[in-house]
Amino acid sequence: MSGFAYRIQDGSASRTSVQDALTGAGDMVWVHLTTTAEHAQGWLRGAASLPDYVVDPLTAQETRPRCDALDDGAFVNLRGRTEEELDPSDMLASVRIWAEQGRVISVTRKHLLATDAVEKDVTEGRVLDPGDIITAFATAITADLDPVVADLGDNLDDCEQQLDAAHAFALRKSVTRVRVEAINYRRFLNPQRAALEKLASMPANWLGTDDRAHLAAAADRAARMAEEVEAIRERASLIHEALTDLRAEQLDQRSLIISIAAMVFLPLTFITGLYGMNVQGLWFAEQPWAFDAIAGLCVIIAVAVTGWFVARHWLR
Repeated sequence: MSGFAYRIQDGSASRTSVQDALTGAGDMVWVHLTTTAEHAQGWLRGAASLPDYVVDPLTAQETRPRCDALDDGAFVNLRGRTEEELDPSDMLASVRIWAEQGRVISVTRKHLLATDAVEKDVTEGRVLDPGDIITAFATAITADLDPVVADLGDNLDDCEQQLDAAHAFALRKSVTRVRVEAINYRRFLNPQRAALEKLASMPANWLGTDDRAHLAAAADRAARMAEEVEAIRERASLIHEALTDLRAEQLDQRSLIISIAAMVFLPLTFITGLYGMNVQGLWFAEQPWAFDAIAGLCVIIAVAVTGWFVARHWLR
């Protein structure tokens, strides 16, 4: 089991080991664990003395953003970005937080990028109570996700500018990728907004007025990102339909060219097939000029049929 801990006293944070974090004095203790469920459960039940109904959500395999008030504390689950490899269908890693007066315990399976920002706030003395820790996580996660969502919109703008038949096949891959990412982010942004709003309105004495204001701002930012990814998903669907139409037009044009070529050669095939029969009685079969005459007739028929298609504007 890996992790770290900070003991905060009079606005000053000192780093300590996980084993010694809960034994010393201080205004607040923050313990962060990066581990699997099996390793964390023993410490949470033993050293931290947490009940099973708190340990279970902290170490659950599958999680979604949520917020629940439990006794005098709160359990908060948030999702953020990580540089470690994840399942393509689950692009955000989770941080599970248990907060109560004087103590915060956070558990992750993958290292969140937001964790570094929170640790920096702690070391610089900007964290004084459990509400500040959760607020720092919520703010860092939303700030980290915001440019990623904006990049999805920019990528879709580029796809819209290149929307033509010449790039139809290449653009479909880009649009599909943007659409899949938007759907994955949308799965977690809406419940994350609801969790932050619920936490901001929770009657906990360790949540200050400034904490509630920052949580409400993070919830509003999450709501805006959720609306943006929903718009990206709808735009991607429209672009995908437009690309499908362009592809259908390409197929129609190619089918038309093939049909016109077939119509041009159809009478020529009939004539050459007729005079290619090895039977008696063919007109002018014994004449030396017959081959030149038939070849000239074929040329005249091909030019006439092609001219008719040009006059009807079928070759545009």
